[in-house]
Amino acid sequence: MEFEDKTLVCQDCGNEFVFTAGEQAFYKEKGLDNEPKRCKECRDKRKAEKANRQ
Repeated sequence: MEFEDKTLVCQDCGNEFVFTAGEQAFYKEKGLDNEPKRCKECRDKRKAEKANRQ
């Protein structure tokens, strides 16, 4: 299956980000069915917040 870059909108900040063909192939390889809902910056921020709560 050929993947093409997709432009998605982050659910947290509303900015557009690119879900690259390589990332899509990685998701499929790992069995992940859902596309990311957050951009890299918001994902990193969320991970840091979770780490600080523990």
